[in-house]
Amino acid sequence: MEDSYCPDCKRLTEIVFDHSAGDTICSECGLILEAHSVDETSEWRTFSNESSDHDPNRVGGPLNPLLADGGLSTTISKTNGGSNELLSCSLGKWQSRGANPDRNRIQAFKSIAAMADRLGLVTTIKDRANEIYKKVEDQKPLKGRNQDAILAACLYIACRQENKARTVKEICSVVNGATKKEIGRAKEFIVKHLEVEMGHSMEMGTIHAADYLRRFCSNLGMANQAVKAAHEAVQKSEELDIRRSPISIAAAVIYIIIQLSDDKKPLKDISVVTRVAEGTIKNSYKDLSPHLSQIIPSWFAKEEDIKNLHA
Repeated sequence: MEDSYCPDCKRLTEIVFDHSAGDTICSECGLILEAHSVDETSEWRTFSNESSDHDPNRVGGPLNPLLADGGLSTTISKTNGGSNELLSCSLGKWQSRGANPDRNRIQAFKSIAAMADRLGLVTTIKDRANEIYKKVEDQKPLKGRNQDAILAACLYIACRQENKARTVKEICSVVNGATKKEIGRAKEFIVKHLEVEMGHSMEMGTIHAADYLRRFCSNLGMANQAVKAAHEAVQKSEELDIRRSPISIAAAVIYIIIQLSDDKKPLKDISVVTRVAEGTIKNSYKDLSPHLSQIIPSWFAKEEDIKNLHA
């Protein structure tokens, strides 16, 4: 029981809750302090081993400001038999034929969510990609364009803006109906239209080799010391004038560190994980090789080992 002020008793007294009537009652004089109050707690118990088919929750998803109806519309589902099957089927068909301005947008959001889940991206990136898609769709320039490429480009831009960069090849790997070139064109198209709408250049965020490094090292199963050394080497390489893409630099540094470590891995494995061609990794390694003594941490490898690697 809790204490509350009773106007009849003129002091704090213990109160009793009558859940069936919704009343709050003074335990000493019996005065009803509050009547017909709403009990906001659940009236059921949930156990972890209960079937998911019997969910007692009677609320839908959260409000979605990117949809015209806020995502609060009702969808008539198909039945699995029973006397109302014909009626439910007919209502479902009529609903699908009705004008729903958010139908295409909902489908687009579902596709973005599916791609993001396959890439292991967080909700904030999904929401940013949805927002970018809505801004572009509101301008009505998408007719006749590859929808899959547009959605993939929205996700790519969202990753850049949230500083969780993914390569175009990684994005392309989770898209069925778009090539790397189509996604690149869609990205340029979206950026151009959004810059016209905003009246200034669009902030995309700068890509660094370190943005890819930890993910690649994790996928290769590298030891913590090797990952730390690779991270230091990548940071030092940014001070050099190496005209290679960040992902190529990351792949080349990983290749160098692995060659200096005890746990050797073939170049093919590095190429598969980083999605960088073996030839590109070798060429990036050649560009870095004159500077190995500068970028490789002294605590990780001896000078002699670095010279032998260079030789």
